[in-house]
Amino acid sequence: MDTMRGKMEEELKKLDEKIADAEENLGESEVREAHLAKSLFYIRIGDKEKALEQLKVTETKTVAVGQKMDLVFHTLQLGFSYMDFNLISKSIEKAKSLFEEGGDWERNNRLKVSTRNFEKAANLFLDSVSTFTSYEILPYDTFIFYTVVTSIVSLDRVSLKQKVVDAPEILAVIGKIPYLSELLNSLYECQYKLFFSAFAGLTEHIKMDQYLQPHFRYYMREVRTVVYSQFLESYKSVTVEAMAEAFGVTVEFIDLELSCLIAAGKLHCKIDKVAGVLETNQPDAKNALYQATIKQGDLLLNRIQNLSRAIEV
Repeated sequence: MDTMRGKMEEELKKLDEKIADAEENLGESEVREAHLAKSLFYIRIGDKEKALEQLKVTETKTVAVGQKMDLVFHTLQLGFSYMDFNLISKSIEKAKSLFEEGGDWERNNRLKVSTRNFEKAANLFLDSVSTFTSYEILPYDTFIFYTVVTSIVSLDRVSLKQKVVDAPEILAVIGKIPYLSELLNSLYECQYKLFFSAFAGLTEHIKMDQYLQPHFRYYMREVRTVVYSQFLESYKSVTVEAMAEAFGVTVEFIDLELSCLIAAGKLHCKIDKVAGVLETNQPDAKNALYQATIKQGDLLLNRIQNLSRAIEV
């Protein structure tokens, strides 16, 4: 431990000497680079407070917007490392503001990767798939893992095929991640037994992930909603037994699952307990628009009649 501390102090002394030399003999660019090197040293040894302090000093030596954004990304890296959500949130807002001042698209893509918003995550990840360079935040394999698991619960079937299932960048990596390819392809190909098997295998990975773990219960429910909805879209009615057989689970399990999701408003169907039948009532977009038009028409007609009476008086 003493040896390690001695090496760090020696390295820090060299960095301070480099800063002093740059300030005395070199230009502004070299001064900034010397301060940045000290910032990166503190990040590397895990000294969060000193790293943040030194990054602020480096920022005072920085003029270019792109370089200022790079400093924000270093701050984000610290925020993710220490799960400091307040620091992450402030850094993202600062990066957005800097991008409006003239940031480039590569840095904008790095910003998208850093933005934590589960509802928009799939689109943000997909926007960055072909231009990913944020290796300081996460490996590319992990990035693809997040892209696929968020897309499964966010995209419709056609978009999933175009943007994920057939995407060359994803195809090149997905096989390296256990169960992920099986999960994605079995969902698209309606192989529900295989889907549940892959889903069970991937569950532990999701549960242990530091970013997905807080959303674990929500994500598990959303995945089941997606796959059950896809199955039920093909039927006006189907027996609970047939659905249980399709998924490779017991009738009791599927009955409990569906009851909870129907009660939560996640599935549009009814269970006939006596007959053991599921009756679907999928919402019809055209019918909903028709009903809304009639309702608005009635409201307009009432207003015209009221106006007519007022004019007559």
